[in-house]
Amino acid sequence: MKSNANPVNKTKQVFLIIVFFMLLTTQSFSQKAYFIDGYHGGVYGHYPDWNTRFMVEMLAKNPDWKINLEIEPETWDTVMVKDPAAYSDFKALFADQSLTGRIDYVNPSYGQSFLYNTSGESIIRQFSYGMKKVREHFPSAVFTNYSSEEPCFTSALPQILKSFGYKYASLKNPNTCWGGYTRAFGGELVNWVGPDGTKLLTVPRYEIEALKPKSTWETIANRNSLDYVQAAFSYGIAHPVGMTLQDAGWRQGPWLGDGKGSYQPTEYKTWRDYIENISVKTPEQDWRFSQEDVLVSLVWGSQVLQRLAQRIRVSENMVVTAEKLAAMAVAYRGVSWPKSSFDDAWRNLLLAQHHDCWIVPYNGRPGNTWADKVATWTGVTNQKSDSVMRQSMIKLAAVGGQSGGSKYIRVFNTLGTRRSEFVTVTLPSGWDTGKARVLDSNKEEVPSQVISTLAEVSKKILFRADVPSIGYNTYQLQRQKPSGMKGASVSVLADGTYKVETDLYSIILDPSKGGTVTSLVAKALGNREFVDQLADRRFNELRGNFYRDGGFHSSTQNAAKIRIVEEGPVQIRLEIKGTIAGHPFAQEFTVSQGERRIDLSVRIDWEGNPGIGNEYAQSVPWQNEDNRKAFYNDQDKLLALFPLNLKSQKVYKDAPYDVTESRLGDTFFTTWDSIKNNVVLNWVDVTDGLNSYGMALLTDHTTSYAHGVDHPLGLTLQYSGIGLWGRNYRITGPTEVTYALIPHKGKWDNSGIWTEGTRWNEPLVAMLTDAAPLANGTSRSMVSVSGVGLEVGTLLFDGPDLLVRLFNVEGEDDTQKISFDGKSDRVDLVELNGDLVESLRVENDGTARTAVTVSVPRFGIRTLRLSNFK
Repeated sequence: MKSNANPVNKTKQVFLIIVFFMLLTTQSFSQKAYFIDGYHGGVYGHYPDWNTRFMVEMLAKNPDWKINLEIEPETWDTVMVKDPAAYSDFKALFADQSLTGRIDYVNPSYGQSFLYNTSGESIIRQFSYGMKKVREHFPSAVFTNYSSEEPCFTSALPQILKSFGYKYASLKNPNTCWGGYTRAFGGELVNWVGPDGTKLLTVPRYEIEALKPKSTWETIANRNSLDYVQAAFSYGIAHPVGMTLQDAGWRQGPWLGDGKGSYQPTEYKTWRDYIENISVKTPEQDWRFSQEDVLVSLVWGSQVLQRLAQRIRVSENMVVTAEKLAAMAVAYRGVSWPKSSFDDAWRNLLLAQHHDCWIVPYNGRPGNTWADKVATWTGVTNQKSDSVMRQSMIKLAAVGGQSGGSKYIRVFNTLGTRRSEFVTVTLPSGWDTGKARVLDSNKEEVPSQVISTLAEVSKKILFRADVPSIGYNTYQLQRQKPSGMKGASVSVLADGTYKVETDLYSIILDPSKGGTVTSLVAKALGNREFVDQLADRRFNELRGNFYRDGGFHSSTQNAAKIRIVEEGPVQIRLEIKGTIAGHPFAQEFTVSQGERRIDLSVRIDWEGNPGIGNEYAQSVPWQNEDNRKAFYNDQDKLLALFPLNLKSQKVYKDAPYDVTESRLGDTFFTTWDSIKNNVVLNWVDVTDGLNSYGMALLTDHTTSYAHGVDHPLGLTLQYSGIGLWGRNYRITGPTEVTYALIPHKGKWDNSGIWTEGTRWNEPLVAMLTDAAPLANGTSRSMVSVSGVGLEVGTLLFDGPDLLVRLFNVEGEDDTQKISFDGKSDRVDLVELNGDLVESLRVENDGTARTAVTVSVPRFGIRTLRLSNFK
């Protein structure tokens, strides 16, 4: 059909349409966008010798370029030696720390830790040691905005950062998301609200900041693409900002290059300049950021990750225990504070917590991979900590005259709460194990039992000790037969099952089903049965998908042998030996009289390298990795399973200085764009829907847990297969994991689960001595806390001053009285950076004690400085 349209009119219409779109485009592009560029890495990760000179030259060549640094602080020690001229030039550029300065040090943490996977005290030391090291090289350094190229975030950061003097943060990591990313939320600025209520002005990963298609490591904000910036404008973000912290060693210079392919106009900024000079400054939303908003995943269950996580946990526990014992030795025996030993211990531990240890443990030359470095670093921490502990206990144990051959036991408690629990010491050589008992300071016998060590070479005596907070108590070891006493017992029933009885539990284990638990009755909780006896899975069953060996296999498929190792009256210990998919395993099951924690361990002696997990052969280059990854699927990994007789289950889990009530329907995911936070740091707790009863699961290392409406609580024990970047995460030796269970009444805080976890991490320690204690020196408590829920995180001396870290985890938001066994002429509440918050009123009652009243909100951290403490 022939058109009747006038050609002139048609041309005019086309012209008007073109003009209209040009106006729209001009209007859109007249709005400026911003970009955060800079560098990430360091001497341990990646920082070639030429990199400092390169930054100096690029800054000179590109006068509009600004950089944000996340460089390992020790890097500058090396640069200063290897390229002093470049070091001097860079230092001169760095000196301008004004808002218009061109360099912003956005992450000074010593080891660039992920943060969510370590202790809260470790996070504080990451910043305190890191900031100190940076200022050794750049005295004018200002730390106002925290940012990271990796998902180095955790929910408690607002109060930690603010206490160090930070004003702002960013929750973006657009260019390095292999290990995860934060949840998309909000617009230009939000108030990041921590668990204690602290608010920190923060640039979030915007609600519109989608994950980049056909990528498993980027969001759309990594190059200020046209789509990203226009989506931000449409969302109402007036000053959109993108970000990439390049790997040190990349020769890109300004990341956006000539600007082609990126929205223009875009201006480079430091975070400090952007937030204070450009942004709207007033956030529109408060974001109560949960730990589950940190969407992270590593190759949980792989042996390499498991072992390094265990090593780090041991070192974390040892160094804070050593600090508290050393503080007691300084206060009570006048010894010098071993500062250099602790500096070495912490330095090595902080390096061992480097994110690259966790995400690329195999990287590096054989013998010097990140996993190898962790073994070396934690070895130094342990050696330093152990030496300080032994020397401190020797000093604290020698408090009297010689006793003519009698033996005494001094038991130390490093927690801020009185403890009555079991502790062991090795019996002196030549002692008759049938003639050994323990007396308290009143010459009363306490429950005890001689037990075997794992090596079966020496014997230890296990006894219940009552020890005051941050203090010690003294007991006498006698060569006398202990009194007969009733207590824990074990028997074999007619059906071949084993029945364990303590004052708190009645437990049945079935060897015909792999030694699993068929019944766990908590007597003190109204004889409540905690095992779901109708579940498809068994309690403490090992089960996983052996994908090269026929699929799922379970420890229940073959009968196990149970051996009674200890039979009471204080402790029952059973050894369970069985097989799973043809591989032998040995479990230990331990309960003690009067102890509500049930201790378990497993060792699996693998034959070869079986594939365990979800079979998935990755065959594409890392740049185009498939969205789906085998190591994500915890349902198929080897799990220790615990079907619980609890209806409408809720899940709680600890995090650094936080506890999260899970919002997940289940913990399972299979693709990069559906990551869930299934991380267990120290413990995960499952309760019924009314929080009437629960079961806490404690683990000896950071790993993942499994749980769902139709899936029982499970602890990840083993994965073997393809991991990140197509790397084969192999089994290279035995798997050894220790874990524990605590049945309880009420929610986690009302039942003291956090404190139980700390008790497990910092057990009572004891030392034999020949010195008889003085009459008034049998027991002392250096720090006493009124009420409940206030944890003493650490004690350390800074010159003559005692620093005390407090954390309110299980108490209400109220004031509590803290009493110290010693004199101080002034007690200040200080920030983590040392700034004074307020001077506290010191209460002296005429004795040699000092007391103050402190207000600590729920999940709050407070630091006290006691001047000239003696």
